[in-house]
Amino acid sequence: MPFAVSLLFKFSFRITFVTSILIFALLTILSALGVWIIRQYAERRRIIDHPNERSSHSAPTPRGGGLSIVIVVLVAGSVAAFQNNLTQSLIYLVCGVVIAYLGWRDDVHSLSPRVRFAVQGSVALASVLGMGYFKSVTIPLFGQLQLGVVGFIITLLWIVGLTNAYNFMDGIDGIAGGVALSAALGWMFLAANTDQHFVYWIALAIAAGSLGFLFHNWSPAKIFMGDAGSTFLGYTFAVLPLLSADEGGDALMLGTLLMWTFIMDAGVTFIRRALKRENVFAAHRTHVYQRLVIGGYKHAQVSALYILLTFLAAALAYAWSWGQPYAPPLIIIGLPLLWLFLSRYVRKLNTRDTN
Repeated sequence: MPFAVSLLFKFSFRITFVTSILIFALLTILSALGVWIIRQYAERRRIIDHPNERSSHSAPTPRGGGLSIVIVVLVAGSVAAFQNNLTQSLIYLVCGVVIAYLGWRDDVHSLSPRVRFAVQGSVALASVLGMGYFKSVTIPLFGQLQLGVVGFIITLLWIVGLTNAYNFMDGIDGIAGGVALSAALGWMFLAANTDQHFVYWIALAIAAGSLGFLFHNWSPAKIFMGDAGSTFLGYTFAVLPLLSADEGGDALMLGTLLMWTFIMDAGVTFIRRALKRENVFAAHRTHVYQRLVIGGYKHAQVSALYILLTFLAAALAYAWSWGQPYAPPLIIIGLPLLWLFLSRYVRKLNTRDTN
């Protein structure tokens, strides 16, 4: 039996492929309409992102369009919650609302980093207490590593870190929405493979909501995602492994793979700036995606690259989950080498432009 057909039969949610496509299309339309409404509201209320010397855009642009993704995901999650672990589902939905509201407040009235981190830390703690923490992680080629109680701290840092990393990476047209679309599609296939009903519908809603958003955000963007959308997506991608398997194991590694481009770019940049004793929370233009734009690449080209790299990681994650022998070496060796090559290329590109 063909691979895709066997997967479809394995999917025990009794949801047909056609039904999923119809719901996906409906949510995409609703998201696109919601972004248009938010855009009109943002323009009237002057919720505008004004360019500065560190911006990658040149014209004042409304922000907050990611709120439409939030609404689509929360509605879908509220419906799916009653067919899942209700306690975990409700904790995710409530925490997601708090993160999105905090982001929206930051979009409208800039909040201090202290306030943002205090709320995000509280949400992370509530998530860990309600959903559990990563007790182990499975590393391809090396096997399972037991984390014990250290996993509690790692999970807190993972949630807060990815929430902010996703926000840091939302800097050019289409990149945050495009990566969300590709990563969510990856989670859909993984959830279908493991009969994770709630995770499947959350992922489908993210993918559909992001696609609807991209109709307005693909270069040249008519509206930006804003912190409401980017932090919500970062938080959601951080807790999806917990919702699929609260003890971690494969789930943590799979979640890391699907976010690998943002984790590598934001993580390496954060460490490099910290070693240079720079203010790691100050705006800058040293991410790889920003340096590609500075080097002459268009927003659409850079965003498309990150989307393709996310699809590549999703394919490897899926192959690994099915026990394909070629997947582990490509994950552990191939992806880091690919990022190293990209980083070296960007360094040479920027050096050439300054000469």
